[in-house]
Amino acid sequence: MMSHKETVKENPVKKKSFRLEFRGVLVVLFLMLGLLPAAIYTEGFTEYFAQIKIEELKNELRERGGVLSSRLSAGSYTDGGVQSPELEAQVSLLGEFYKGRVMIVDRSYRIIFDTFQVATGKLLTAQEVIRSFSGESINRFDDEKQYIVQTMPIYGLSEEITGVLLISASTKDVSVLTERISSSAAIFHIILFFVLLFIAIFLSGLLLSPFQRLREAIAKIAGGDLSYNIEEGTYTLTKHIAEDVNSTLEKLRVVNQSRDEFVANVSHELKTPITSIRVLADSLLSMEEAPVELYKEFMQDISVEIDRQSKIIEDLLALVRLDKADTEMGTNLVSINELLRQILKRLRPIASQKNIEITLESIREVEAEVDEMKLSLAISNLVENAIKYNVPDGWVKVSLDADHKFFYIKISDSGIGIAPEHQEAVFERFYRVDKARTRESGGTGLGLSITRNIILRHKGIIKVSGKEGEGSVFMVRIPLNYIK
Repeated sequence: MMSHKETVKENPVKKKSFRLEFRGVLVVLFLMLGLLPAAIYTEGFTEYFAQIKIEELKNELRERGGVLSSRLSAGSYTDGGVQSPELEAQVSLLGEFYKGRVMIVDRSYRIIFDTFQVATGKLLTAQEVIRSFSGESINRFDDEKQYIVQTMPIYGLSEEITGVLLISASTKDVSVLTERISSSAAIFHIILFFVLLFIAIFLSGLLLSPFQRLREAIAKIAGGDLSYNIEEGTYTLTKHIAEDVNSTLEKLRVVNQSRDEFVANVSHELKTPITSIRVLADSLLSMEEAPVELYKEFMQDISVEIDRQSKIIEDLLALVRLDKADTEMGTNLVSINELLRQILKRLRPIASQKNIEITLESIREVEAEVDEMKLSLAISNLVENAIKYNVPDGWVKVSLDADHKFFYIKISDSGIGIAPEHQEAVFERFYRVDKARTRESGGTGLGLSITRNIILRHKGIIKVSGKEGEGSVFMVRIPLNYIK
């Protein structure tokens, strides 16, 4: 019985993240914009109304107290005069009208009349009374106890202050009235809430409908319909989003088309050597007594086709590795001058077969942070192409220069050149300007694509120029310091 370890993979519990519903946010915003001003206005109005009523009551007390004080002065009520039932009736009526209390104090601070009839004969030394004996008329509102105190001096026949009239009036009626207003306002706010809620739901739906249409269109695209174009210009924002999505879709269509073309090209390129091998093998099998020399020739051709297919597969694998976003760049500080010398040293034997002269021009010594292996492959592809597609007795010139940020490698040749209409497309996979010439030279159509990919991974750029029949110039620019 074999023992083995079981690996239990625990699924982490995903925390629920709180997400706001945009429509809900809009509804709450509309409700706040509608209810807050109404609530603030109602609160302010209620307080203002209460203050107005209190001020009106204070003014009334001041006027009526003044009239009553004058009558008490004229009757010498506090100056040893005879008590007047008529005046006392007016005083009592005033207290009942304001649901309060009225007291009359003589010069010895003794209460000589009290509408409540509980403090008559007692002393009253309240601050307001003392100040009124000095000639002041006091009008004070007590918010906590909800009453107004009004004191007024009573003058005798000799124009001396002989007493003080004290009136306390209740303000509970004002409080009750403001409470009724608040209750009515609360009912109004409830009705306003439901009205605003209906309006907010309707308006939020109306405002968000362009975004909903945009979402449905994107969902349709996410379902695989890349031919669909979004037309939504209700708002500037939705218009810009639609334009960005359409631009992305166009790029996806291009990628899709490139992928289809790539698959077709790969199939074709891999099928061509296999077809050649099959034809050669069938030809050998059909010959009963073929000479040994013919067998060798056919087997040599089969070996060439196998090598060609192997080269295509190697280049495809190199492209796949370079296409991976997480491919690490093994950058080190490298002497670019020495790197170019080593590349040209390896390729000179190939150039000598066509009597092609290779020269290196180093304007200055350059050291840069690069992936030496990958960059060597890229430059080798460019120089090797310059040799392959050159004319007999031609030349290839490689020059190196740099500034404070970049180094520049220029590879020019005296070869067949590239027409302007083909210069942008030569970096595409399996693209060939002259398919027959490329296959004869052993090219796979992937070298320049690999080269561009490597240079882009170094955060550099590559450009090609020249004219057909007059040679080509490839210009490479790469930062001296690798940007991660």
